[in-house]
Amino acid sequence: MATDYGYLTQFVDETAFYNRIVLSHLLPANLWEPLPHFLQTWLRNYLAGNLLYFISGFLWCFYIYYLKHNVYVPIDSIPTRKAMILQIYVSMKAMPWYTLLPAISEYMIERGWTKCYSSLDQINWFLCLLYIALYLVMVEFAIYWVHKELHDIKFLYKHLHATHHIYNKQNILSPFAGLALHPLDGIAQAIPHVIALFIVPIHLKTHLSLLFLEGIWTASIHDCIHGNIWPIMGAGYHTIHHTTYNYNYGHYTTWMDWMFGSLRDPLAEEDKCLKGKLK
Repeated sequence: MATDYGYLTQFVDETAFYNRIVLSHLLPANLWEPLPHFLQTWLRNYLAGNLLYFISGFLWCFYIYYLKHNVYVPIDSIPTRKAMILQIYVSMKAMPWYTLLPAISEYMIERGWTKCYSSLDQINWFLCLLYIALYLVMVEFAIYWVHKELHDIKFLYKHLHATHHIYNKQNILSPFAGLALHPLDGIAQAIPHVIALFIVPIHLKTHLSLLFLEGIWTASIHDCIHGNIWPIMGAGYHTIHHTTYNYNYGHYTTWMDWMFGSLRDPLAEEDKCLKGKLK
């Protein structure tokens, strides 16, 4: 990609704009304006990440556990307040580190180290959509294997991923569990988004939007509600992952688990349970 100063300035101007939008509405100017650009970017990501986590988590919990009480989730599967508070506590300890990763990725983008581009004028729509598809396939593939190795390598599981897998039953899983991981675990599963920047040309807004979507997605797949929309790796699949440990490592779709033989369908599991009860 081009590396002239004017081209890179577009990235800096855009991220500075996002910083002003978020920080000016949440903090007095004297607290953030003197900070270097990188720290402003990290602070913006940290505050926005917390807002996303709490707003999406509280709204989703309010809807499925109170407004739709016993509709989507049986009463005995609703997590206790104590479980959700613990998940929030673990997530808050990790949030400063989670949000450092996108700040670093933006730093690298601003210096022209990646294949990221700032304007759709630089590429046609067909290639734009093709690159988004390639980006998502790469991220899906990489997250699958990172997640699987976090299980298969005992040292990594014991010291990193086990923090997340204490939530191993329906009645302790909630949208707040999505980010309740060891910080290095969460970063490891998000880093494919950064690696892809060096391989596939991607629009800056698209990259940031997909990172934003990560927060929504991680909340939704821990609510124990099976949407059954092929080939989406919904909460039904991910609940099986938490209760069995050895299946459904995928991220957005079931394709990688299907390809590598680790897929377990929640509807098929329900049929097995029903047949077992009838015998």
